[in-house]
Amino acid sequence: MNEGYRPRGMYFEEFTEGTKVVSHGRTITEADIVNFAGISGDFNVIHTNAEFGKTTPFGERIAHGLLVLSVATGLGMQLGFLDGTAIAFISLEWKFKAPVKIGDTVHLVAQVKQTKAMKALGGGFVIFDARVLNQRDEVVQEGTWTVLVKSKA
Repeated sequence: MNEGYRPRGMYFEEFTEGTKVVSHGRTITEADIVNFAGISGDFNVIHTNAEFGKTTPFGERIAHGLLVLSVATGLGMQLGFLDGTAIAFISLEWKFKAPVKIGDTVHLVAQVKQTKAMKALGGGFVIFDARVLNQRDEVVQEGTWTVLVKSKA
């Protein structure tokens, strides 16, 4: 690491229960769905076939749940609070609550639920309650994320 370098992210000791971050929004596009299908290999017709989508309870194609989760993690990283201090994304418990459609705009709300020092691992676990909301502030996904965050020392 460069001498004098200070990561933009928060160190483990700087996280306190209740700390909350809110991202800006990001609109899910058809290109996002097509690209995610190509990267993941998930070409399920609910995502890729407009005519099939019309026959579903949603009335149209929907985004992959894991695409929306991936976008949410990216929105969180763009906030910078883990930039350079996250050691590893350890686990998640996740629920997919509602569909995200092409043109929906989602954002992340994450709040520190708990911290647990793990000195042997060079930091500690920060457990976040995370929610993804759409443009109507409806929760479309939610759960907990556990991240191993670097200690200052």
